[in-house]
Amino acid sequence: LRGGWQDRTAGCGDRESVEVMPVDRELTENEKKKLFLKSYLRDKQAVRRIEEQLEELRLSKLSPGTIMGDGMPHSSDMRDLSDYAAKVDELERELVRKRYDRIQSFRKVQESIEGIADETEKDLLTYRYLRGMKWEEIAVMMGYSWQHIHKIHAAALKNLKMR
Repeated sequence: LRGGWQDRTAGCGDRESVEVMPVDRELTENEKKKLFLKSYLRDKQAVRRIEEQLEELRLSKLSPGTIMGDGMPHSSDMRDLSDYAAKVDELERELVRKRYDRIQSFRKVQESIEGIADETEKDLLTYRYLRGMKWEEIAVMMGYSWQHIHKIHAAALKNLKMR
């Protein structure tokens, strides 16, 4: 896709945050660092999606005529218990893998953040990339303007070493 564009969601809890980057160029160092920092929240969301799938599957098996998330009545897609058990087993195994990924990404991101000397920069990166807070919430919590938070963020990215 030469000259094309690719949407990359920020994955930081605020759905309005979308990064649009051209797909035919190398990512900048800051873009790579942001993707790295966002890995934990992406993995956390993946775990949440699988947990929701399992819950919906279990609810649909308990009461086959229940109303699903789209508001329409559905019968169970699982015709017999063995299909249901196989699907539950598959989702549970995937959930274990995704939880492991989430733990590993948390550890890597946290270690990188802790490697920064400045405590204010550490706090900001922790709030944004481990707690998934919005910029406005971080500004209020830390007692800085929105603009100043972004200056601190730029400095923190400069000082961050990906591990």
